[in-house]
Amino acid sequence: MLAIRDLGKTYSSGIQALKGITLNVPPGMFGLLGPNGAGKTTLMKILATLLEADVGTVEFNGIDLITRKDEARRLLGYLPQEFGLYPSLTAEQMLNYFAKLKGVADKKQRRALIEALLEKVNLLPARKQRLGGFSGGMRQRLGIAQALIGEPELIMVDEPTAGLDPEERVRFHNLLAETASESAVVILSTHIVSDVANLCSNMAVIRDGSIIATSTPRQALDELKESIWEATVPRERAAALTSHCRVISKQSANGQARLRVVSKAERPGEEFTAAIPTLEDYYLDSESAGTFGALARA
Repeated sequence: MLAIRDLGKTYSSGIQALKGITLNVPPGMFGLLGPNGAGKTTLMKILATLLEADVGTVEFNGIDLITRKDEARRLLGYLPQEFGLYPSLTAEQMLNYFAKLKGVADKKQRRALIEALLEKVNLLPARKQRLGGFSGGMRQRLGIAQALIGEPELIMVDEPTAGLDPEERVRFHNLLAETASESAVVILSTHIVSDVANLCSNMAVIRDGSIIATSTPRQALDELKESIWEATVPRERAAALTSHCRVISKQSANGQARLRVVSKAERPGEEFTAAIPTLEDYYLDSESAGTFGALARA
């Protein structure tokens, strides 16, 4: 269990990136969902011992990650949002470098480890290829490989699928799911709702430096059961409906507008039909903070 208590961080510019974050992260895949600028990367960097918090504590399996950084780093695997590579090195050479940094001193042991990791992330055929020629998906898979060196108990990945094409996203999803089944805790930090819906058994929503909700995707969907409605109407009619409905999304095309709204009490109008709720409905709902809060207290 990862226990975060009252974590706060304000940058020298005066931006308060984290505002008293308190969160329990259980074993398995955990989604940290929030928009860009919500504080996700700041939180990840503090957990990875790369940034100092102003206040608060972080404890993982009895180890204080704030004060015992050297010990903490032996338990960590981290794929940052911006994963720098040396373009002139091959995949083998890059992983060899990281393995040395992580204390794998024996050359024969490093060679066996590197081969096993490259096979795991489906990069063994590209082991001699220079990294400057890697695609975005290949770079991310190599990033996961380096994060797995040392069999870490806590793995953190920050926006790992941003910019990947659909095929690479599916491949990366499968890799993360496999990794989570073999590791104690995997934290997926992302603004992509479908990543959390597809991969995570537990989740939290962060906005403006605060955790506004903790839940499971299933609980979130159950809370919105029979509350989501959808209608496709002329664009001019959409303005009138928006004024008295709780609209969570609106898409326009060919003079028509497709609206999704939340209405727990009754059907919001004759134009609307019942729709199956999605996790994105929660994320886009301007009033979801209160709903999530109720779930967190349940």
